[in-house]
Amino acid sequence: MPRGLLAYNPAAGRFPSRLLSERAANVLRRLGWEIDLEQTMNGAHVTELAHMAAQEGMDAFFMAGGDGSLNYAVLGLLGSDTALGVLPAGTANVWAQELGLPGLTWTRWMALEESARRLATAPVRAIDIGFCNNRPFLLWAGVGLDAFIVHRIEPRRRLEKHFAVVQYAASMAWHASFWHGLNLRVEADGRQLSGHFLLAVVSNVHLYAGGFAELSPNAVLDDGLMDLWLFEGDTLGDTMQLAWELLAGNHVLSPQVRMITFHQLNLKSDATMYVQVDGEPLSIEGDVNVCVRPQALRVLIPTGTPLPLFREQQGSSLEGLT
Repeated sequence: MPRGLLAYNPAAGRFPSRLLSERAANVLRRLGWEIDLEQTMNGAHVTELAHMAAQEGMDAFFMAGGDGSLNYAVLGLLGSDTALGVLPAGTANVWAQELGLPGLTWTRWMALEESARRLATAPVRAIDIGFCNNRPFLLWAGVGLDAFIVHRIEPRRRLEKHFAVVQYAASMAWHASFWHGLNLRVEADGRQLSGHFLLAVVSNVHLYAGGFAELSPNAVLDDGLMDLWLFEGDTLGDTMQLAWELLAGNHVLSPQVRMITFHQLNLKSDATMYVQVDGEPLSIEGDVNVCVRPQALRVLIPTGTPLPLFREQQGSSLEGLT
């Protein structure tokens, strides 16, 4: 019988998660899992519980929370045989969207139970993990406007999360009115460039901006590479154009946007660099260094994901176009 620990973050998302997590745990038990249930107190406690699950040789650590909670879970699971499973109870749940798992909403109270049902028999895959100045990330690391906004609005109260999209859009518009970007010197796998950018985002996945935009159409989770996206500009008009192109998927053709794949990355600036990892603010002094650790994390991947996430899937999708 597989063993797992299900941890839930009582402060995640828009809805109290205890009862919903208990119901998800019962689904896993009915489907053959031995499940322990724990409430988390903070991010460090999530890491501690994940590490404990790995030390005890459990098959999976299930996190009922958002992308920020998953980030702390990754820290405790790296390099172990214990797989990470997500029960999306956060605000945006971008990792869950990437996997095609339903988010918890007013009209979808059974989302955690449905996700638990799909993960109970899901295969385990090894995926790449990024490190930003030694802090691991599952989804992205960002420098510039998005990180500046994250530093301003996090942490949020639960009431604010009910208006997450509206709040983020309003905050972006407000800060964009006086955010003029920063000069960056970039070195990626020995290649060097410099410029003035509103935003620099390292992405390990397709989706971005709460899942409303597909930032990296060709992202692969197990190829040992990540994508750096650089958005040029310095005015409010540039920022609005950037947002429009990103939401429409036209950024891949824009002359103001560059994309570089890399294993090792260094970012330098004379200005203060605000940094976010997986939507969480990160305080860094000096250079920003990013590296990729190939296939460092085991994860539960449900069948039938809406996007091609692995090398063999991309190969199949490309063959279908020929």
